[in-house]
Amino acid sequence: MYSLQRSPARGFSLPPLCRACALLAVVCVASAVATSAAAEYPDRPIRLIVASAPGGGPDTSSRLIAAELVKQIRQQVVVDNRPGASGSIGTELIARAAPDGYTIGQGNFSTLGTNRTILPRLPYDPDKDLQMVVHMYMTPNLLAVAPQLPVNSVQELIDHARRNPGQLMFASSGNGTSMHFGGELFKQLTGVDMVHVPYKAAQQGVTDLIGGQVQLMFDNVTSIGVHVKAGRVRGLAVTAPKRVPAYPELPTVAESGVPGYEITPWGGIIVPAGVPKVIIARLNAEVNKALMSPTIREKFAALGNEIVGGTPEQFAAHVKKEVAKWADVAKRAGVKAE
Repeated sequence: MYSLQRSPARGFSLPPLCRACALLAVVCVASAVATSAAAEYPDRPIRLIVASAPGGGPDTSSRLIAAELVKQIRQQVVVDNRPGASGSIGTELIARAAPDGYTIGQGNFSTLGTNRTILPRLPYDPDKDLQMVVHMYMTPNLLAVAPQLPVNSVQELIDHARRNPGQLMFASSGNGTSMHFGGELFKQLTGVDMVHVPYKAAQQGVTDLIGGQVQLMFDNVTSIGVHVKAGRVRGLAVTAPKRVPAYPELPTVAESGVPGYEITPWGGIIVPAGVPKVIIARLNAEVNKALMSPTIREKFAALGNEIVGGTPEQFAAHVKKEVAKWADVAKRAGVKAE
């Protein structure tokens, strides 16, 4: 039988073995509560924050996944667009949300990768404030030019830019985005002089591209592809390392005379730090299941998305690799927040 021990400073206390038993009991109760919560998860609607405007590549892909998740989990998944500051506004909301799995987000090339390199005061720490859930897709950009620009190939674009230094303007959805880095990498590898024009949303840039206010754009194939097919802008090439099945007639930028050129934006699901691992595992399983559904496979292929999937650890490793690659490009090209 155990007896209470008197401590001169604290009064009675439990013997060490009893304290260990009490601690174990607390851990077991906490584990049981977490397991129970995960078993019931989700029991109410989930908010999916997309840190960009409606109509762009990240938004389109996220809405398709959200619709498929609704079928699987039988709860609403509400897409909440929070654009601005190259995605950092929406991503901060994800990072500061309650870590209960009911606020999730779309993390991508900019918000998890390049923002930390070029923005001096990022309001969140991608490594400490966020957790990776699953890498959903890779989406190449498409180099498109205004219909008024007298070029029909990448080489003609390069020649035109060299004859008119500083006269061509390329649009993007903001500093640090894949559209911005696509143009900077193009400048770096070809030696041409072009002016970057950042917009608050990709669709604003596309509108000005159609109207000829800007001359070119490296936009997500999921958002600008429809305008290429409709003839409103002229597609020259894709930025991926290989041709995109949805646009087989378009060569890659690399095979068009710019060896070494490749930029393939990506996106996945993220959650705030502190979300229980069991809930992350559930989300991971559900998103992977959605990615394998015939509906998503068909629609993603039509958009030009390449499905990835996998574990949270694999997604984290991909992010780490991309951060190193584009930090080096930013340094060599002198990319800074404007």
